[in-house]
Amino acid sequence: MKPLTGLDGAFLHLETPETPMHVGSLHLFDLPPGYPGDFHAAVKRLMTRRLPLAPAFRRRLAPMPLQFANPVWIRDDKPDMAYHVQRVTLPPPGTQVQLEDLTGRLHSELLDRSRPLWRLYVIDGLASGQAGYYIKVHHAVIDGQAGVLLAQALFDVTPRPRAVPRARGGPTAAEQPGMIELAAAALKHDVGQYIKLLRHLPEVARTLAGLLGGAASLGVGRLGQNFSFGPHTPLNVPITGERGFAAATLPLATLKQLAARHEAKLNDVVLALCSGALRRYLAHHGGIPKKPLTAAMPISLRAAGNTEFRTQATMTVVNLHTHLKDPVRRLRAIRDAAGAAKALTGRARSLLPTDFPTLFTPWALHGLAWLYGRAGLAGRIPPIANVVVSNVPGPQVPLYAAGARMATYWPLSITEHGVGLNLTVMSYAGTMGFGFTTARNAVPDAHRLSAALLETFDELVAASAPKKGRP
Repeated sequence: MKPLTGLDGAFLHLETPETPMHVGSLHLFDLPPGYPGDFHAAVKRLMTRRLPLAPAFRRRLAPMPLQFANPVWIRDDKPDMAYHVQRVTLPPPGTQVQLEDLTGRLHSELLDRSRPLWRLYVIDGLASGQAGYYIKVHHAVIDGQAGVLLAQALFDVTPRPRAVPRARGGPTAAEQPGMIELAAAALKHDVGQYIKLLRHLPEVARTLAGLLGGAASLGVGRLGQNFSFGPHTPLNVPITGERGFAAATLPLATLKQLAARHEAKLNDVVLALCSGALRRYLAHHGGIPKKPLTAAMPISLRAAGNTEFRTQATMTVVNLHTHLKDPVRRLRAIRDAAGAAKALTGRARSLLPTDFPTLFTPWALHGLAWLYGRAGLAGRIPPIANVVVSNVPGPQVPLYAAGARMATYWPLSITEHGVGLNLTVMSYAGTMGFGFTTARNAVPDAHRLSAALLETFDELVAASAPKKGRP
């Protein structure tokens, strides 16, 4: 048995039919010339062999009696691979838009909690001759960085798959724990968290004192711009369970050049592109608000070398400066805002727990999530953030599955009541893949956002070109 952390458990308890809490990714694979085999069957065999490298894929939930605390993970030595690895065939003509729309529909479906919390779909019928590959995993299992670790386990860096030792299972590995064992696991977890909290109180006090001084040194103006409610937009409404998805790919080298030219970080350029895309989209859907939009931006708390398959991240809020028309001026304003937010979060890292006591939290969190959605509060109160923007560093070498090369890496994530758009970005092998996950009632056509991103990219490149007549 392995107890869920408090943060991982929260993703379970906040889940409703309107707000699935899984993340995923969509890929295109280039099949070798004259590929004679069945890619779906090959992927299923490969996944079966790779399970020893992905322990998170062999865990399922054992619920607590009366749901009084977080469930625990128990090992499932024989997941049903016919269920977990599915084949889907697109109808003609098999376009990219059809693939993205199918992915949005698949992303709408909740995962079965009686099984390990993941599912994979191999998609045939693309006009390009490529194979589609969509995988989703519950956020209680992994965060963005753990997803990168998972990709390293499931894929290869050469067309020839590497050898993997066979799994060793015990005769009682998948047995259901009894009520006493479950209750004891919950109590042991919470006692440990309370002891940890008491031990760290002096350190927390010292950190808070330093944090207040550090915030003053950052400047009230630069820091305060991130801590205000965003304006109401069509994105910020109570949502339904239907999801849309659109994808775009940009060259990583050009984005790095833009960052260097404006003395910014790569993430600042990503935020500026997202801001520009939102400006273009809202110009045709309700108008660009005078007050700038804000973005919730996840920040990893994972220490270097940490390979645990669990969520280790926090969230900060960044001003997107959507009220600024000039793309360069907007990028530089975002650079300052994001720098202030990250500096403050960096000082507060030790105060941001990813595990905490969980007694009675399932009732409280699930009840609050249900009430928040049913009462329509998301459409009445000012949004803390208008959108979620997440940038995850991914593998920089080509990856392979069953001999086929991965051509694209587009991430999918979570939308919530009041935040009908999640824009997650993943770098991969010299490219940057942008994934727009939308609630369809908030964004009826996600493809308009991906088109707006490409237009914004062209605009920023043109505005950043050296002026003629200058050295």
